[in-house]
Amino acid sequence: MKEELTTCNSCINENCFIKKHIHLEQMKSYIDKKRSFICKKSQQFIIEGAPIQGLYFIHKGKVKTVKTGINGREQIVRLTKDGDTVGFRGFGTSKRYLIGAYALEDTVLCNFSNTDMLEILHTVPEFTFDLMLFYAEELNKSENNIRKIAQMNVRERVIDTLLYIHRKFGQSNGVIELDLSRKEIADFAGTTDEQVIRVISSLKKELLIKTVGKKIGLLNTDKLKSEIKEHK
Repeated sequence: MKEELTTCNSCINENCFIKKHIHLEQMKSYIDKKRSFICKKSQQFIIEGAPIQGLYFIHKGKVKTVKTGINGREQIVRLTKDGDTVGFRGFGTSKRYLIGAYALEDTVLCNFSNTDMLEILHTVPEFTFDLMLFYAEELNKSENNIRKIAQMNVRERVIDTLLYIHRKFGQSNGVIELDLSRKEIADFAGTTDEQVIRVISSLKKELLIKTVGKKIGLLNTDKLKSEIKEHK
């Protein structure tokens, strides 16, 4: 991975944990010690089971977080973009990453070491409090995802996934601004590639979505939402 110079003061990601707290005097010395680098598309920068090397914050780009399941198949547990935090699962409770992470496009990452992050948690209470709320929100999302996977049929899980990606990354020129293979959609929805292809074909025939190469565009979000509203 190639080193890249980024500055927190000029960062436009207002949702970034570091950016939210750079006004605090205690944060200044830690910001000076952060590392930044470019991770190429499809490159893995967190290996599941590897020693924890601090937390990552996405300066610019998109990332998928994965967890290895049965028979070694990777389940996508999170999709992230500019300003999001990556690598927090297991941080503080484990010496090894509980997840893996790949860049979905050329991505600029900022990294704060274990030592610096633990010092921040001990010395910057405002940061620690906000991180606690973040963990609580992520736990709630995880519990909701488990419930949905258990209760939704395959079509509903694929629709829910498409709506989530649409909501998270938006659409431009009629298609979602994220390149995901059918396998990656399946890995996120908790189903198989074949089932995803079948559902997408059906949704296209019903004029609810369109495809342009690998890209997908939602044509009728209200109708798609109505199909899964009982699960919300």
